[in-house]
Amino acid sequence: MTTLKIGDTAPNFEALDQQGNIIKLSNYKGKKLVLFFYPKASTSGCTMEACNLRDNYHSFLTKGYDVLGVSADSAKRQQNFIEKYQLPFPLLADEDKKVINAFGVWGPKKFMGKEFDGIHRTTFVIDENGIIEDVITKVKTKEHASQILV
Repeated sequence: MTTLKIGDTAPNFEALDQQGNIIKLSNYKGKKLVLFFYPKASTSGCTMEACNLRDNYHSFLTKGYDVLGVSADSAKRQQNFIEKYQLPFPLLADEDKKVINAFGVWGPKKFMGKEFDGIHRTTFVIDENGIIEDVITKVKTKEHASQILV
């Protein structure tokens, strides 16, 4: 789906997190960033993915990574997701899909025989200089951290 690939400069973005804080890619300059896009907060696959990243959060920090999630959910829904599952990282409430579209993860999908537009579950690993180190399009929700921390 996305046309971004390893070696590309990550698109600059600015969006609000679950608490209304402005989050920009430039906030992460000098740090590595795991930027994961997921279809909908509190659904089964998204919960498994977020909780797997939560359970391995210390390993990400130890290796110099920050973690940031993105979906088109409202700030309230993102906040509820964080509280319900004690997620230690911010979630962008990208309701206008600016970040989602910048990373090219919105498009046609099929689920149970129906076609619709939605977010393709995709993770970008971005280095300290804003360069994409990895693009994971076949996310294994129950073991996603191991796909990143190789």
